[in-house]
Amino acid sequence: MTAPVPTPRPHPGHGLLTGRTALVTAAAGTGIGFATARRLAEEGARVAISDRHERRLAEAADRLAEVTGSRPPAIVCDVTSQDDVDRMFATAIGELGHLDVLVNNAGLGGTAELVDMTDEQWSTVLDVSLNGTFRCTRAALRHMVPRGTGAVVNNASVIGWRAQRGQAHYAAAKAGVMALTRCAAVEVGRSGVRVNAVAPSIAMHPHLAKVTSDELLDRLAADEAFGRAAEPWEVADVIVFLASDYSSYMTGEVVSVSSQHP
Repeated sequence: MTAPVPTPRPHPGHGLLTGRTALVTAAAGTGIGFATARRLAEEGARVAISDRHERRLAEAADRLAEVTGSRPPAIVCDVTSQDDVDRMFATAIGELGHLDVLVNNAGLGGTAELVDMTDEQWSTVLDVSLNGTFRCTRAALRHMVPRGTGAVVNNASVIGWRAQRGQAHYAAAKAGVMALTRCAAVEVGRSGVRVNAVAPSIAMHPHLAKVTSDELLDRLAADEAFGRAAEPWEVADVIVFLASDYSSYMTGEVVSVSSQHP
């Protein structure tokens, strides 16, 4: 069996987002959200971060301060609450002056066979992963469209394309995020605002390892062309690209950060 390809090392920033402002949801912890906030900051953006976990959010802000030299705005927000979302955007815009970039990272998974799935399990996953993305995208567009500029990057998943047992709610939510991305993009394209998405497969971090079996993680990693899981910063790099002017003629796209795509 061929050995997995060695993981590359993170690289320094190139100033791709110098002078820009950005808001990242679900940015606490060790996953894609925090990695994205860090990479945006390393590329020169002033970043505000959000999460519903207040303690972990404060810890993330302290870690980002080590990168940027100043503590970023850290806003507690549950994306299932419209009041929270409104307050998050008002606070971020008040702190940063305006928003150039929104990264919708908030999502929730779970495992349940469809015949055993409860209405609550279905609704909870859909409300965070799809409805939360809708609420935040709508708020961002209401700010960006009048300004005539902006970029929204949504975190979808390859599971929005492929089937996996026990994941009907999550797959439906992520397929919805993909459709939302495409529809929003055609509605606001002529206003100078772009809406794109990334679709990762497996991005390894400590929290994922705690809530997912080793057997499943090994199987998902083995299915990848590189024979390994992505590092969160590798997904964040693609998000940075979609947030930057290097993707100025891309909108409505769902970019697979994985070898698994249609």
